[in-house]
Amino acid sequence: MFLRNWALISIVATLVVLITVPILILRKYVHLIANIFQNTHVPLSFASRDYPTTDGEAVDFRAFDGHLLRGVFLPPNPDASLKGTIIFAHELDSDKYSANLYCKALRDDGFEIFALDFRGQGESAHEDNYKVRLWPSDREQSDMLGAIAFVEDRLERQGRLREVGLAGISRGAGAAIIAAVNVPTVKAIMIDGGFSTDAYLEYLMQRWVGIFAKVRLVYENHHPAFWRFLRWLTMREVSRRLGCRFPSVRKAVPRLGATPMLVIHGEKDGHIPVAQAQMIFELARGPKYLWICPRAKHNQSVATQPELYENYSVRFFREHLSHTVEKEPLRGDGLLSQIAQPLDETPKISYTKYTKPARMRKNVRK
Repeated sequence: MFLRNWALISIVATLVVLITVPILILRKYVHLIANIFQNTHVPLSFASRDYPTTDGEAVDFRAFDGHLLRGVFLPPNPDASLKGTIIFAHELDSDKYSANLYCKALRDDGFEIFALDFRGQGESAHEDNYKVRLWPSDREQSDMLGAIAFVEDRLERQGRLREVGLAGISRGAGAAIIAAVNVPTVKAIMIDGGFSTDAYLEYLMQRWVGIFAKVRLVYENHHPAFWRFLRWLTMREVSRRLGCRFPSVRKAVPRLGATPMLVIHGEKDGHIPVAQAQMIFELARGPKYLWICPRAKHNQSVATQPELYENYSVRFFREHLSHTVEKEPLRGDGLLSQIAQPLDETPKISYTKYTKPARMRKNVRK
């Protein structure tokens, strides 16, 4: 009897250990990664002195959830024919007037720019108990949707086509993408330094795992499913802590359907991996263009290669927003990639190669 009871106790104890230890390890992982998530910050690429705060028509409008926001209509060159309206979404810790840096050539070419301040940034009202972070949340999604609706109404009142383009920088790029899903008035999207919260978080988890997992042989050989499960647990935890959702850009891009997209990223971006741009480009189903700007750091393509930046952005919106017939359609130039026709199906890609740091990528199947 004693032996039977001892055997049963041993089995139960073993099961408890096998269940409890992984749970404790996962809890430790989630707690530390959630702290990394809350404190990750990308330095501002340009200070306010680096772009002019030119006068425009300042307006107040409401986000989709009713939050009060501030925006400005920056007029196009009066000597150029009006080609359309582009909504500009700024990067973290910046404001609406950074549009004067990224969109100068577009204004010169005849595009009107509507630039918004996200909540808690620039002149827009802060939201109680909501802290602005690197990651685009459902709040920034609501801000973008409010901006789109506001511009649509204005265009309709002016008797113009209810069609807009979107231009987003870094966090603003993600906000633009997640807001554009199922919005048929959005005809073209340009992003610079964009990323998907979930995929970038998974990259950071693997990059910094050595901080809290000391056995390299173990953490470098976790199955990809482990990282996806850990990412899922972490996203649930940070959403609970922060009281907001963080929609996936990775999942939103295919849902844009045939919407044209220009993806720009700095080759030397030390904060957001180039792989994030490559992933977004590969997932896009409509006409799409990828420019990895040589030698450029995060959001610095416009300063590193200003002529090409202006050339590509103008030609992209001319072709896909104003439907201008170009003598030289946007393609190649040795730097830019193009797929001219929408894809019939969402491409099947290996997310592992876009989330695993270079030092851990040797075992990843191509």
